[in-house]
Amino acid sequence: MWRRYVDIWPLLPLLLLSGTDGVRPAVAAQRPAAVPSQLIVPAAGSYRLPVIQQGPRGMVLDSDGRDRPLERYTTGRVTLLNFMYTYCSDPTACPALLSTLNGLRERLLNTPAMARRVQFASISFDPVNDTPEAMRFYGGALGSAGQPLRWHFLTSRSVEKLQPILDDLGQSTSVQLDAQGKPTRLYYHQVKLFLLDRQGRVREIYSPAFLQPELIYRDIQTLLLETDTVQAADSRRRY
Repeated sequence: MWRRYVDIWPLLPLLLLSGTDGVRPAVAAQRPAAVPSQLIVPAAGSYRLPVIQQGPRGMVLDSDGRDRPLERYTTGRVTLLNFMYTYCSDPTACPALLSTLNGLRERLLNTPAMARRVQFASISFDPVNDTPEAMRFYGGALGSAGQPLRWHFLTSRSVEKLQPILDDLGQSTSVQLDAQGKPTRLYYHQVKLFLLDRQGRVREIYSPAFLQPELIYRDIQTLLLETDTVQAADSRRRY
């Protein structure tokens, strides 16, 4: 993030406690207060986003309960990938990230040609309680296949299937224990948003202090311009 970081208030804590008993549709999330910051956001294409790492691999369940390779949802388009759980109620955690994504979605849909080149993927931390049906309810209209910008709400068949994906991205999470040492439904987890290119490579990782819609939007534009430049060069070589 150094390329455009000028000054910012102290970073928010990365480990955030979230949880409630009820699943709420994603569209019902409240908009959190903005993170105070001063960021210079340069023009799209005036900077480069280096490859951080290859994208994660593994199997996930779509909202219809079908086993799918994760790469199905992280390649072919520029992708914003995040982890969440449906009953998270901490306004600084999953709802804050969801609000940022929903705002970006609305802006991208104003330019359908751009929206068709972008997708979102939200994967649950909790495959036990967040069944495909719960994820489908949570996503609601946001997960509609008829939208130019697809938003995939995914879960896993088991914690064992999910853990390698989390480990690959350095996404830490843990279950809170009660006074008797028994696991609860509450999760401690880092809030992160991953930006992947069309090849499924991680090009940026946003912490809470950098969940700035304009910043993320410019990064998406930058990756799309990069793709256009590469495709134009390939076309010239062919002819």
